[in-house]
Amino acid sequence: MADARASSASSAASPTFDEVFCGLLPRLYRRAVMLAGSRQSAEDVVHEAYLKLAARPQRFLAHPEPYAYAFTAVLSVARDAYRKDRRQVLVDGMEGVEEAGAGGGAGAVPGASGGWDGGVERRQAEIEAVRLLGRLSHRQAGIVILVDLDGYTIDQAAKIMKVHRGTAARHRARALDRLRAFLVESEHGQAGR
Repeated sequence: MADARASSASSAASPTFDEVFCGLLPRLYRRAVMLAGSRQSAEDVVHEAYLKLAARPQRFLAHPEPYAYAFTAVLSVARDAYRKDRRQVLVDGMEGVEEAGAGGGAGAVPGASGGWDGGVERRQAEIEAVRLLGRLSHRQAGIVILVDLDGYTIDQAAKIMKVHRGTAARHRARALDRLRAFLVESEHGQAGR
């Protein structure tokens, strides 16, 4: 009876793998965001590190500094993810390289007048487009996306949106008018600073 009490007391005193790891989660997430660059990537990194450590929980629990051991796993997973992402080639990026190689001289980059900026300008343009489209109605934004961004004709866009061709054309015309007004408004706002 005394042995049973002693073993239950020792098991209650020593924390489990999950208890220790969960205690470190807030700190690991903060560090993983710094390493991975985004919250979603950080969550993936911490989850992969958890799986890696859970395969051998006794090593993690026996380590004198469980945080250091877990951080090393997070760092390893983040580095592996970074290397994996670097090896992936974006389809849009390859199309641009092929076009530059075919039409431009050596080192030509499509749409670049001063050199390649790492995609920052394109990303800023995408963010601005999302912001402007968010100020339109759903139908207006849908027609603009289909016709002006995706390259569909008005007839095709009308069929996709299940509206009459005239309705699609009217939505697009109103959307473009509103977008022009927003741009003029923002230019006047920047000039007034």
